[in-house]
Amino acid sequence: MRLRPTLEFLLYQWLQAEKLQERERFADHSRETFDAVLDTCERIAREKYAPFNRTVDMQEPQFDGEHVTLPQATKDAYDAYAASGMLSAAQDYDIGGMQLPYTVDAAANAFFALASISISSSLLSVGNANLLMVHGTPLQKKVFALNEFSGRFSGTMCLSEPQAGSSLSDVATRAVPDGEGFEADPLGPRYRITGHKMWISSGEHELSENIVHLVLAKIPGPDGKLVPGTRGISLFIVPKKLVDAEGHLTGVRNDVALAGLNHKLGWRGTTNTLLNFGEGKYPVQGRAGAVGYLVGEAGRGLACMFHMMNEARIGIGMAATMLGLAGYYASLDYAKNRPQGRPMGAGGKDAAQPQVRIIEHADVRRMLLAQKSYGEGALALNLYCARLVDEQHTGEPEAADEARLLLEVLTPIAKSWPSEFCLEANSLAIQVHGGYGYTRDFPVEQYWRDNRLNMIHEGTHGIQAADLLGRKVLMEGGRGLQLLAARMQATMAQAAAVPELAAYAAQLGGALQQVGAATQAAWATGNPAEALANAVPYMQAFGHTVLAWIWLDVALATLRADATLSIASSEGRVGAARYFYHYELPKITAWLDVVNRRDMTCAALSEAAF
Repeated sequence: MRLRPTLEFLLYQWLQAEKLQERERFADHSRETFDAVLDTCERIAREKYAPFNRTVDMQEPQFDGEHVTLPQATKDAYDAYAASGMLSAAQDYDIGGMQLPYTVDAAANAFFALASISISSSLLSVGNANLLMVHGTPLQKKVFALNEFSGRFSGTMCLSEPQAGSSLSDVATRAVPDGEGFEADPLGPRYRITGHKMWISSGEHELSENIVHLVLAKIPGPDGKLVPGTRGISLFIVPKKLVDAEGHLTGVRNDVALAGLNHKLGWRGTTNTLLNFGEGKYPVQGRAGAVGYLVGEAGRGLACMFHMMNEARIGIGMAATMLGLAGYYASLDYAKNRPQGRPMGAGGKDAAQPQVRIIEHADVRRMLLAQKSYGEGALALNLYCARLVDEQHTGEPEAADEARLLLEVLTPIAKSWPSEFCLEANSLAIQVHGGYGYTRDFPVEQYWRDNRLNMIHEGTHGIQAADLLGRKVLMEGGRGLQLLAARMQATMAQAAAVPELAAYAAQLGGALQQVGAATQAAWATGNPAEALANAVPYMQAFGHTVLAWIWLDVALATLRADATLSIASSEGRVGAARYFYHYELPKITAWLDVVNRRDMTCAALSEAAF
């Protein structure tokens, strides 16, 4: 896989990941141990994932009313991944982890997403277990989280409901105390859960011994009514099969039933489900109602779930990134080998001359360079965010707090920007293939289908934009935005002293000023309806500015390391940065124009006019 040189450059030359071994938590590690993890993941991805990407797309999950059937390749890939130890790679030694830096963990998992995002289903299990390690009781950690880290159990995240979608205020799933002494259950206060959850990835399968559902539900008040809004939401562990306090299966199936599979445009190798909780298909002790155990405090479920949601959002950003790169690699191969057309000379085209490969045409190069700038830029952004996670967990107090706040601001961008622009990269990959790209003879149509979900997955584009402009850039008096601007300015100061990059440093400075001014203009009236009417164009401009900064910083690292890099890789990175500044960054002026004017064209148009 050609991903490896790019990963190694970003890890070692740009992010200086080797220096993490100077910290106590990572003291046992070295470049050799990091490389060994990359080797293992690259090998498993090449052998167990990549050859079956088309298989799982064509052989969708089947449900016969009782059992879900998946291709054998999916089970083989799951088992190989669990055996590698990557489910618990970032965890403590004393629970079987490797204490691997999250930066390296994220880089290693990129191989699986590149090989087959449709098979790769570790994201939710790891996020589920990580949430329980923070908010669960000691026994919940032992019984559920540790078994997820081993691969014995897998996990889900159950938020959306058919009638509510992303509007969690309208969650109607109910949780009522399960009889006398419910609060004394060793696994946590025990409730009976009833309701329906929609779009649940990996909600039913037989890849693991058990499935641990994390379910948002509301506990009724004394009057039997549900509390309106998100304040009444609690979080519950609802296992598919009931277990005892040692984690052994009791032989009792919990009252969680698969109502049906959703058949999607892409990601077809992973089950996507409608789950019915407590309908009585699998009564427990003769009664309907799924048994669930409270996590954390009652009414504080959404705060707990955000731990998993934010992690999943960064994971979705990485998934979108790797699909964009997969399409880029495929279209690059095609362009280098497909002869078509002739170059334009002074007298026009000479039909007597042999055809040239399409990579020799300027417009094809434009499309390839756009893909490269989107995919490799998004990969750098995601790894930068992973490095902030390590800083938050192992840095000095001030640096850790800065990393926390920077992650708050960057998470909507890390999720949304790759979801939009790496999808555009996939569209360009189809275009490079011409008519062949639209057929299943080539993989790029599948990459586009798989990637189209990511603008919806884990919070739609509009939700991310409203979160960014409505909350993240304002929180703590705008300190997160100030910290990000300071880091950009530090990069600009270094680049200003480098002749090849000085003009780009000045251009980035202008873009940063535009974003700052637009942020103030959006909120000038203090009216959220006006401020957020153009939140998506704001997020697009903000994201492009962040990516321009990332590319400038990567270009600086490239020039510093030039003597140790191949001429081609060095030229390619600087060329991608140049492309981004010449073709992409100028777009922000148009996006921010409607933000500055608080343009209400879309919001004010009458419904009848549509």
